[in-house]
Amino acid sequence: MSRDHLPDEEHKMRIALHVNGNPVEAEVPTTMRLLEFLRDRLHLTGVKEVCAEGECGACSIMFNGRVVNSCLVLAVEADGGEVVTVEGIDHPVQRTMRETHAVQCGYCFPGMVVTAADLINKTNNLDRATIRAELAGNVCRCTGYAKILDAVEKAASEKGN
Repeated sequence: MSRDHLPDEEHKMRIALHVNGNPVEAEVPTTMRLLEFLRDRLHLTGVKEVCAEGECGACSIMFNGRVVNSCLVLAVEADGGEVVTVEGIDHPVQRTMRETHAVQCGYCFPGMVVTAADLINKTNNLDRATIRAELAGNVCRCTGYAKILDAVEKAASEKGN
C-alpha cells in the first residue's frame, strides 16, 4: 500500500475509558491501535508487541470483560470501555508462575497472565487439556509450556477450580 493511500493520521478523536480502574481521557489519531495507546501514551509496557497480527497473544488485555489482542483493536474502539492490562491484575497465577519457574524471556508472560487469570476466574473444574486449549492463543518460544501449565493448574487448584 502506498503512503498516499494510508488513512490520514491527522484525524483525531477524543476518547474516555477506564484503564486498570482509572479514568483516562485523551485525544488520539483514529488509526492508533489500543496497543500503542496503552504502551506509548499510558506507559503500560506490560502489553507487548510481538507479531502485530493477533497470532501470539503477547498483547492480550481484558477489554469489556473479554480477553482480546490489543494489536487488533483501535484505541477509538475502546471509547467508553473498560480495559485491564497485566499491571491491573493481582492474581495467584502470577505467584505460581514464579514458583514453578514458568517464565523465561518475559515476552509472553503478561499475555499468559491475563489469559490464565481470566480462565481461572471464569471456569470451574479446570483440567490440563482445557488449560492447554485455552492458552493456545498465547505463544511462548522459550518454554515447552509444561511449567506454564503447571502454574495455571496450581493456581486453579488453589482457587478451588
